[in-house]
Amino acid sequence: MTIPVGAQAPDFELKDNHGAPVRLSDFRGQKNVVLLFYPFAFTGVCTGELSEIRDRLEQFAERDAEVLAVSNDSIHTLRVFGEQEDLPFPLLSDFWPHGNVSRAYGVFDEDKGCAVRGTFVIDQQGVVRATVSSGMADARDAGEYLEALDTL
Repeated sequence: MTIPVGAQAPDFELKDNHGAPVRLSDFRGQKNVVLLFYPFAFTGVCTGELSEIRDRLEQFAERDAEVLAVSNDSIHTLRVFGEQEDLPFPLLSDFWPHGNVSRAYGVFDEDKGCAVRGTFVIDQQGVVRATVSSGMADARDAGEYLEALDTL
């Protein structure tokens, strides 16, 4: 079961693709957060989704939002992926303990061993204000995140 709209988003600390720690609570009172879980780096649908975010990143900045993308890949994999795809936002590794944060948000698929496509739009107070999800093979529309940010 995913975190419902109106609930406090669980805090976490994960390392980004450069090994730096990132805490959700660091954005509290500062920025809205689009927390995007995706299955695997280097796969077609995931690459397409994150490339769309990259291409629209200015629109997220205009809405005072930080994008945090989370997968269960290692930081080393995410570093190469981020460099190859020119992804300027943090790619967070939920590698070890494997899927711990994905489980906390209710988006970990135990059978596949990865996060499913779940996105949480979190306001500056740390409250989940919108969620967007899709099947493993179906890309999400970044426009839905922007629409949700417009309601904050």
